[in-house]
Amino acid sequence: MKILISNDDGYQAPGIVALHQALSQIADVDVVAPEHNNSAKSNALTLHSPLYVNTAANGFRYVNGTPADCVHIALTGLLGYRPDLVVSGINNGANMGDDTIYSGTVGAAMEAYLFGIPAIAFSQTEKGWAHLDVAAAQARALVEHLRADVDTAARTQAPWLLNVNIPTLPADQIKGVQVVRLGRRHAAERVITQTSPRGETMYWIGSAGPAKDEGEGTDFHATRHGHVSLTPLQVDLTEHERLSWWQQRTGA
Repeated sequence: MKILISNDDGYQAPGIVALHQALSQIADVDVVAPEHNNSAKSNALTLHSPLYVNTAANGFRYVNGTPADCVHIALTGLLGYRPDLVVSGINNGANMGDDTIYSGTVGAAMEAYLFGIPAIAFSQTEKGWAHLDVAAAQARALVEHLRADVDTAARTQAPWLLNVNIPTLPADQIKGVQVVRLGRRHAAERVITQTSPRGETMYWIGSAGPAKDEGEGTDFHATRHGHVSLTPLQVDLTEHERLSWWQQRTGA
């Protein structure tokens, strides 16, 4: 199995180093990741400036672009082969509920999915890299478990996209995987304003809102109770249930 790894925290982040070490035990692995932290870049591509690729001492290749840039150029010429699986992470903090819309970690995995390659985005629920070895082991175990599904996806040209959040806990406190839907968050906190040394007003995006829809069957609920949450994602944003309503409303 050939695996491409990327992330949004940058090629030097402990999460991607741990993921590489874990998956290298079961597959041929390449890393193409952003040069700097690109959290919350979602699916953004760099279209108006050139991208450069460099190689670090450990063999990781890094790009002066977004997570989606990294996967895009890797799959369209940089690698020279088509990987069987693309894995993104391990992210420094959760990507649950509404976070998935903004997440660069999910964006990198989604770019692979758009190219027809199965992909997984891995995140830890808490920032700070505690129990990172446990999270890496959980990621390796899931990839091993899904090996047959990776092979099937390649044969049938039917990719899938998984969003996985791993509780930041010791190994003996993690209860296994639950397949769940995304929850929802309350609106983000108020924007933060400051005054620059030149007297100009600066604006900082506020913190994400707290969980709102966090009941049983959601990613929030699963991880809060010690389970690894696994949510299959799709790209189609069409509100299919209301297509007929809008046809009537517009006379189409």
